[in-house]
Amino acid sequence: MRPSILSVPGAVFAALCATLLSGPGAAGQTAAKQKAPALTFPPKLPDDKAVLSAAADEFLKPPPTLREGVAVAKTAPAVDFLYFPGQDYEGRPWSNWGDSVAAGGKYYASIGDHLAVGGKTDRTGTGLVFEYDPDKKSFRQLADVAKLLNLPKDHYVPGKIHSRLDMGGDGWLYFATHRGSTTVTADKNHYEGDWVIRCDPKSGKSEVVVRGPVPKHCIPTSVLDPDRLIFYGGTAPGTDAKDAGVQFFAYDVKNKKLLYSGPDGPARYLIFARSTGRVYYVPGQSEAAGPLVRFDPAKGGAPEKTSAVLGVRAATEETPQGVVYTAARGPAGGGSVLYAFDTKTEKVEELGQAGVGVSEYITSIDADPTGRYLYYVPGAHGGGERDGAAVVQFDTKTRRRKVIAFLHPYLKDKTGATLVGTYSTAVDPKGDKVYVTWNVNRGGKAWDCCALTVVHVPASERP
Repeated sequence: MRPSILSVPGAVFAALCATLLSGPGAAGQTAAKQKAPALTFPPKLPDDKAVLSAAADEFLKPPPTLREGVAVAKTAPAVDFLYFPGQDYEGRPWSNWGDSVAAGGKYYASIGDHLAVGGKTDRTGTGLVFEYDPDKKSFRQLADVAKLLNLPKDHYVPGKIHSRLDMGGDGWLYFATHRGSTTVTADKNHYEGDWVIRCDPKSGKSEVVVRGPVPKHCIPTSVLDPDRLIFYGGTAPGTDAKDAGVQFFAYDVKNKKLLYSGPDGPARYLIFARSTGRVYYVPGQSEAAGPLVRFDPAKGGAPEKTSAVLGVRAATEETPQGVVYTAARGPAGGGSVLYAFDTKTEKVEELGQAGVGVSEYITSIDADPTGRYLYYVPGAHGGGERDGAAVVQFDTKTRRRKVIAFLHPYLKDKTGATLVGTYSTAVDPKGDKVYVTWNVNRGGKAWDCCALTVVHVPASERP
């Protein structure tokens, strides 16, 4: 039985009440009257340092919201903290929305600026893609969407990369673009649809794969089949789109050919089974559990219903055991839930609650190379700091939730940065590092910039 609000541990409930009461109440009003400090761009660490590295016992100090039964690591990890480059002006805001990937000893992530209104400002929003080298502790910019597209001032320019970054078998990174403001995807802004783009980490070259595979639709959801080089997407209709609702499409990026496009697509995430080439998703807007459908490129045609029911707001890659793990919002009154999906049998197993405190929303989940450990960060859309910006490890063998690091408030005290949430995490192929791209609040109303943490997981915490 999943816990209701009445069954939440007392400490958690007290902390939640304190958070709620600090909003529009007297204390909240007093805080609101205090003038927020001026934000400077680009964001910088104290003393203009490029990176802050620390291994502090404070990373193991739990907040009062920690639930009973959730373990805490015994050995503190080493953590690197850096601001992403490219945030040279005040965005609306700078933020991350698309999932990231670790490959070949590097980490690849995207950030963006919501502006995306052609002709109405002196700047247009854009998406930036970076490579991070953990050995050198430095970034390299790989793609700037606005510069690549080079559109006239009165044309729509996407303000987000909301899709995944995926590494193809050809060595290129693939992703798609998405609108920032919901009002700009209109004929008056010359909107024809969003782009699938790829960039080559070796040469630094970027190029358009296709524009508008579904005409006049954005592409907030994607996954790449790296072997067959098929780009799968879920869309959101633009203002003047002919086809309403979320569409699903499959695009052959090697042969520049649309394989399928149709209604009832995935709003947020897809499961990809690399062993079979099949993709799965829950149709429609809901982020809760629902009937799963399957698209098989070898068979073609419209997606088919399966007997499986689960939630897919985030999903891992397929593990060596042939399992994909997912996270999703639970039924009304319940928290986030973890599922295991067997790609051979298409059987589903519910693994239990994912949350470790009062924050539940999880939008990125990753498996380590052994397939035993899962990593994720609750509180994607903000509020993760209430639980200490917890980086969670889930042991699929023991089904134990363990926090390997509470990054807040230690990093705030050292840098002034409050880590409020993420849509972008990845585990190094060696299993020893967890990368998290954070939305950061430096004292404003919400978040204003993006930063990276690299959590070096001690070997003793992943036996």
